[in-house]
Amino acid sequence: MGEARDSAPSRTRRGAQGPGAKAAKAFAPPLRATPEDIRKGTRLVARKDPAMAALIKRVGPFSFRAPSDDSFAALVRSIMYQQLAGAAATAIHGRFMKLFPDGLTPAGVLALPDGAMRTAGLSGAKQAAVTDLARKITDGTVPLEDVASLSDDDLKARLVQVRGIGPWTAEMFMMFQLQRLDIWPVEDYGVRKGWTVIHRKRELITPKALVAEGEKFRPYRTIAAWYCWRAVETVLPTS
Repeated sequence: MGEARDSAPSRTRRGAQGPGAKAAKAFAPPLRATPEDIRKGTRLVARKDPAMAALIKRVGPFSFRAPSDDSFAALVRSIMYQQLAGAAATAIHGRFMKLFPDGLTPAGVLALPDGAMRTAGLSGAKQAAVTDLARKITDGTVPLEDVASLSDDDLKARLVQVRGIGPWTAEMFMMFQLQRLDIWPVEDYGVRKGWTVIHRKRELITPKALVAEGEKFRPYRTIAAWYCWRAVETVLPTS
């Protein structure tokens, strides 16, 4: 199978082919990855980088966990994982979810009594972030109904309006909730550490250098990032 066939997710190549199709170059947002996309992407990553190929052979197939049914819940989960080890984040998230026996909603968050989130283990910064997210969804500042239709840059620009949501949280949302295949979180320590381990470098790679290294994996950089996490056995942020 030639490289040209593996160069882009299969569903992005679908579309009208009649007269005028050339003139109407409308933006086509990335869609959820298909199993065939993942197979193609994994082959491309392995071909482009022998060290990654060896890791892929050792680790086995790439896989996404099932996304949340609710984008708000997915963003809250990502906030929980900010700057925390996987086990600690999982425990805090579990206690937080128990505050909502009828299900997590923005309105439910805003109705919590003072101190409830603190009792569940959320830091002051995480409490502020979750509350601001709930408030901005409720007042329409950060709508989530159309997130799948937005480009990566537009979606990131919308989400970072929320206090405590930066590029990393937006990237985790795009990777694990929307299952987009070309996200490259160069500021993530696990990705940087994994890359360094895979390529047997003495010094931790810088985000700037990692940007350049990731270019050869387009449009499947999510897959490369996932294997970087696997290299250091980092718990995935949404596991």
